[in-house]
Amino acid sequence: MKTGMVLEGGAMRGMYTAGVLDVLMEQGIRADGVIGVSAGAVFGCNYKSHQIGRVIRYNTKYCRDRRFGDVRSLIKSGDVYEEDFCYRELPDKLDPFDWETFRNDPMEFYVTCTDVETGRAVYHKCTGEREDMRWMQASASMPFVSRVVKIGERQLLDGGISDSIPVNWFRSIGYDRNLVVLTRPEGYRKKPSKGLTLLKQMIRQYPAVALAMKTRHIRYNQTLDQLEKLEKEGLALVLRPSKRIKVSKLERHPEKLKALYMLGRKDTEQRLEEIRRFMDS
Repeated sequence: MKTGMVLEGGAMRGMYTAGVLDVLMEQGIRADGVIGVSAGAVFGCNYKSHQIGRVIRYNTKYCRDRRFGDVRSLIKSGDVYEEDFCYRELPDKLDPFDWETFRNDPMEFYVTCTDVETGRAVYHKCTGEREDMRWMQASASMPFVSRVVKIGERQLLDGGISDSIPVNWFRSIGYDRNLVVLTRPEGYRKKPSKGLTLLKQMIRQYPAVALAMKTRHIRYNQTLDQLEKLEKEGLALVLRPSKRIKVSKLERHPEKLKALYMLGRKDTEQRLEEIRRFMDS
């Protein structure tokens, strides 16, 4: 029986996940495999590359850069997170991503994207090829503020559109027991999308994506119900923020990002023995 880890997205709410993963790395707690969605993908990859502190470091340093989550970047490049800066300059030069360690670590790492033609989830195993960065970018490319990412014959967007918490798919490939990291506090339930004008725009371009977005809250809440059942059966352990810290999807205040990161650390430290028993059993 393999033990996995499922990392929800949530854009800058993913700083909570970064705090969780840094504590797990410091404590030497590993999984057989990890699957990340959106921020869970672009932040979670550092768990496989063993880069403690990298996520909080570059996010707090560059969160006020106009190329990093700024409307000026959206107007100039079509991406609120400028592609060249975020997926080339930053990981190659400014705060290098350790591809060698990523490739050599035996843990499997998957990302979830959404195929814009079908509206369905696409799951990709990252093995350390340079193209994997494109898959991570696609997983984190939020609709309306990001361009579609083309990889081969596929056109892809944010994996959260189609499968926000891919625990069922991960279980289907053999990861029976999973530590699931969510970015919303207990009791949260997703509501229907309110962006009707934007949805109408999406319907014209990508009707399958628009439908997936319209019904996303149903699938999300069904997965929460499934997680509750899995927890009772001892097949899942869910970590979620113990309190609400208001952080926007495109948060540009470093102190807020650090506060959410520190909450992730604190929550993990308080449940450390429970997590260790679950991962080791």
